[in-house]
Amino acid sequence: MRRVSGSTETVAEAVGATLAAAGVRMVFGVLGSGNLVVTNALVAGGARFVAARHEGGAACMADGYARVSGEAGVVTVHQGPGLTNAMTGIAEAVKSRTPLLVLAADTPAAALHSNFRIDQAAMVEAVGAVAVRLSDPSDAVAALRRAAAERRPVVVNLPLDVQRAPAPSMRAALRSSDARKPALIPDAEAVRRVVELLAASERPVIVGGRGAVLSGAGPALAALGERCGALLATSAPAHGLFAGEPFALGIAGGLATPLAQELLPQADLVLAFGAALNHWTTRSGTLFGDAAVVQVDVDEAALGVHGPRAATVVGDAGGVARALIAALDAAAGRAGDLAAGDSGATRGWRTPELARTIARRRWRDEPLDAAVARAGEPPAGRVHPGALTIALDDLLPADRTVALDSGHFLGWPAMYLPVTDPRGWVFANGFQAVGLGLGCAIGAALARPDRITVAALGDGGCFMALPELESTARLALKLLVVVYDDAAYGAEVHHFAPSGQDVSGAQFPDADVAALGRAAGAEAVTVRDLGDLAAVERWLAAGAPGPLVLDAKVDPTICAAWLEDAFRGG
Repeated sequence: MRRVSGSTETVAEAVGATLAAAGVRMVFGVLGSGNLVVTNALVAGGARFVAARHEGGAACMADGYARVSGEAGVVTVHQGPGLTNAMTGIAEAVKSRTPLLVLAADTPAAALHSNFRIDQAAMVEAVGAVAVRLSDPSDAVAALRRAAAERRPVVVNLPLDVQRAPAPSMRAALRSSDARKPALIPDAEAVRRVVELLAASERPVIVGGRGAVLSGAGPALAALGERCGALLATSAPAHGLFAGEPFALGIAGGLATPLAQELLPQADLVLAFGAALNHWTTRSGTLFGDAAVVQVDVDEAALGVHGPRAATVVGDAGGVARALIAALDAAAGRAGDLAAGDSGATRGWRTPELARTIARRRWRDEPLDAAVARAGEPPAGRVHPGALTIALDDLLPADRTVALDSGHFLGWPAMYLPVTDPRGWVFANGFQAVGLGLGCAIGAALARPDRITVAALGDGGCFMALPELESTARLALKLLVVVYDDAAYGAEVHHFAPSGQDVSGAQFPDADVAALGRAAGAEAVTVRDLGDLAAVERWLAAGAPGPLVLDAKVDPTICAAWLEDAFRGG
């Protein structure tokens, strides 16, 4: 962007330029008159702008990009309807603790009768995000850093009259500023209490959640587990945190393997790091039996929300794990012995026999229908969703990114499409909103263009996000869009039909999703038999040159066992 020679830089131009100087590399959005200037200034400063077809898609793209890249996501929208269109994606980012900066144009304070006028701050705060009304370009950079430090979305409302005003001369100060929230040092007494509980425990379990992913705590938690003989598990959003660990049981909760469901109720102590331990992770309080619970979180307000705790620690997951290892060593009078090979790997229930059992009882080692019920005879021309996912796991490279939408189908990729690290797992289900997965997958694919990204969607979520199919083709992404197409909102059908409710409003005629994909510019194929996945082999052999849409016609008579947990939580 070029300004007319001799003209004064505006606040909008200064905001974009200073954010680019502060390190913003990618910004997502839909351009309108209220956000065009600030977006162009970001691009002029070196950031890449990715145009979405809908603001909801843009917010999800920024969310997916942030989850995979580890940077704060940035999205820019028009005032009024631009922000309202983005709100569901922003709410998901709040629930999933995704650091997000939203640059939202706003009406001037004096424009009381503008058609665009709404109380943007009140709407933003209603979903748990932070609202900031810009008065100076430095506010935007401070908001970016706040989003990263507090792990949540911050929406900067940019009134049009403020945007057009001359910018103050403070660019140098902004470039040199690097304010960061200091790391929380755990309370020594709280750490001591946890050490006491660990000393008395024979069967501890460590559960890592989304907060552990955000803090990069996987290695520290694995080391703590080795030190105290704990088994390892994750919440659904933290899948992949303990990939490759021999004593990792995978996801805890409704998506837990049969083996995990056997072992976890035997725990006598559960240490939750950055995990809320909500009804999903605990199977409504039944999964961990009577085990004492320790909860660690950077947010003090999150502690004890879902039940009583034997101890709580305010702090970063990785930092608290390292503090506990040091305290355990000091208490035992054997600091430094870990390096000599005394790892604690035979403590508690960590035995070679159990490691071998875990290795041979993954989800794909269980009978295919171990976690399903049937509501009738399987129709012809429909594939088993579990068999479909296992076949995709065999075809795709292990080093991949998997992004999930919400819906009845979501257990299949969680069970059968493992990832090699937690940044490769985008679980867009914090708000349990259908239709967010495709946008998140696009952002994830842009964050890791070297990887194949899988967007796992239901047909309901696919139709809600349909505009962004064009974005996948325009951006030529290495993206496999797998639509688990049962021609219904399957969760509602399977939940309500057994009680005699009329579910016809949640069922639809069979649609040609593959044709829609081709119309949007993507390669696409309909899958009615596993042999149709030869199209995936050809796509991979060609180097994944742009998106491939699979309209997988899945068996609608299969009801997933995890569905009961979804509805139990309201």
